Amino acid sequence: MKITDININYEFGRRVNYLRKLQKITIEELAFRCNLNKNYLGDIERGKRNPTLEVIDKISKGLNISLEKLFSGIGIK
Repeated sequence: MKITDININYEFGRRVNYLRKLQKITIEELAFRCNLNKNYLGDIERGKRNPTLEVIDKISKGLNISLEKLFSGIGIK
């Protein structure tokens, strides 16, 4: 599979959702930590949004993880 075959928004959203649940926090809590609207964050988790680098940085800080860990495994099949 080529990287172009991967829906990066979907994969990123799944990763955010997985890491959030791993930390046992609600979407509301993560949205608060990131200073983002919970509906917007939900759209990201469902792969319906293409977040900016600033938003991605907020999410990594809200999850208290590095950007490297946030993207770990995305695009690998």
